[in-house]
Amino acid sequence: MTVRSRRDRGQAFPIYVVMVAGLLFLAFAFFAVGKASALRNGSQGAADAAALAAAQQARDDFGTGFYASLPTNMLDLFLNAPFAAPCYESDRLAAANDARRISCYPTPGYLRDRITVEVEGLKAVDSSVLPGSDDKKAKAKATALIEFRCPNPIAVDSTGDGIIDLFTFTCRNGKILKIVPASPPPWESVSRTLFDVRLVDQ
Repeated sequence: MTVRSRRDRGQAFPIYVVMVAGLLFLAFAFFAVGKASALRNGSQGAADAAALAAAQQARDDFGTGFYASLPTNMLDLFLNAPFAAPCYESDRLAAANDARRISCYPTPGYLRDRITVEVEGLKAVDSSVLPGSDDKKAKAKATALIEFRCPNPIAVDSTGDGIIDLFTFTCRNGKILKIVPASPPPWESVSRTLFDVRLVDQ
């Protein structure tokens, strides 16, 4: 009985070794997948932040052109003109979130449409159980919308000289904003009323 017991244990030992090795492999695989998922989420967060930063900077940059278009009633032309996305802001936010910008481009159109940013994480998955992961980095893309939410303003030319004296904006958020082009308020005080910046589905 003793001889058989030892023999049985000897035969079972390789099975235990295989099972332990299999469990270790699965543990490393789950760890690698979890790491890849975390890096992907981090890259998506970086892309979201970069796209929003570029869009918010674009909104801030609208002030000079926006106010210049009011007295001569050229607002529609200004809102429909192509614009350059301030991608340096997307670079800054991507770097702050351990990523680098791959691309940044606007989709111009009426109401200053969209800015899309794609980033790549700086850290690789680098797992021995995932072939080719040593230089595999997570990529993500995000698009921010810049929406002019106060369409069809009422323009008043009180002197008939073709120069607008007053614009009244009725906005979708329920606010009414009056701007005298000759003495406009600080852009910071009105830009968040006139323009909404948010992430959108691509």
